[in-house]
Amino acid sequence: MTAQIDTHVRTPVLSRADVEQVARDLATRFAEGSADRDAERRHPLDEVRTLAASGLLGITVPASAGGSGLAHSSAGEVLRLIARGDSSVAQIVLAHFVLLDVAALAATPELRDLLHEVATSGGWIGNATAERGTQHVFDRTTRAERRDDGTVLVRGRKFYATGALGSTLFGVAANLDGDPGHPVIVFVSPHDDGVTIEEDWSGFGQRTTASGTVILDDVAVPAAQLLDLGPVPADPPRSPVGAYDQLLHAAIDVGIARAALEDGAAFVRDRSRPWVESGVARVSDEPHVQLRFGQLRTRLAALEALFDRAGRAVDEVDRTAPTQAQLLDASFAVAEAKAYAQEVGPAIATDVIELAGTSAVDQRHGLDRHWRNVRTHSLHDPARWKYVHLGAHLLDGTAPPNHPLF
Repeated sequence: MTAQIDTHVRTPVLSRADVEQVARDLATRFAEGSADRDAERRHPLDEVRTLAASGLLGITVPASAGGSGLAHSSAGEVLRLIARGDSSVAQIVLAHFVLLDVAALAATPELRDLLHEVATSGGWIGNATAERGTQHVFDRTTRAERRDDGTVLVRGRKFYATGALGSTLFGVAANLDGDPGHPVIVFVSPHDDGVTIEEDWSGFGQRTTASGTVILDDVAVPAAQLLDLGPVPADPPRSPVGAYDQLLHAAIDVGIARAALEDGAAFVRDRSRPWVESGVARVSDEPHVQLRFGQLRTRLAALEALFDRAGRAVDEVDRTAPTQAQLLDASFAVAEAKAYAQEVGPAIATDVIELAGTSAVDQRHGLDRHWRNVRTHSLHDPARWKYVHLGAHLLDGTAPPNHPLF
């Protein structure tokens, strides 16, 4: 089945000046119902559709293809801002930006045009990459078999398939003709025969991402929807996609940390009671509370500065002929931001509840969701290994591994 895209629909082409304001406005709108959606485990389909219709999902599409043609850091900024409102909405569209970038580097012109149409016509691209039960995260058993009739047959079972539900297309990581040394990405529609998407994601955080199971039972798609990444060389080169992918993941943790700090401060200011020994009428006048919020604010400011620096480093990479120096600078800058986010995000989300007091644990406030969300999402790509690689390079110049998670 060929992807069904309404080519008569065109989303706004946003300027760089427009992007931040549009993202902030949507984040404010999404924040209004985020606690209720979290409590009910309700998929934010309407919110993602609104995001897709805004033009924000087309900002990295070249201007010649109907997009804004903005830098990669703009996508990071969008996800950071949207995550402030609803981190699940941000995570649902993360793969959209990554797969557009992969396609820009490796897809045929026909496939690139198809994906650009999705991004500029109010749709989005999801993912079905990871599998359960394999030894490592990069192992896969899903098969993509080429057939003589000009189609590709996809067979397998995926999990953590964030963004697949409701998408226009989603990218399936597979082995070409069963060869584990020949990875491909096949773009499949949720409406194709043989596709089953199960809403069985049961994580305690990021509850509404629908990051569950996708079953592909002999799904036939046009061969034009196959992105052939080629046989894996013995010593694969470093790809610019890795740092970009990690920047977008860091954006979500940074956005959640901002939400936790601001929502926690508002709760303390408007709802919390001072401790009996404090001698003040408002808990926000307690010097201990002021001290702690000042410390948290400073740590968040440092994290956001690291994130901004990482975005600039990613933008400086020449996408057509990147130098090793550019690639390493981007990888290290992003690793520093992401590793620090995995510390600062959960710390802020925990500490604000302590400072807010017992009333803050009432489920109707949903203040706990920020900790659950950042703790869950920050498990992507462990910080401990990023610190190991950063330290090894500082001590003896050892380069980090050439894989997509660094």
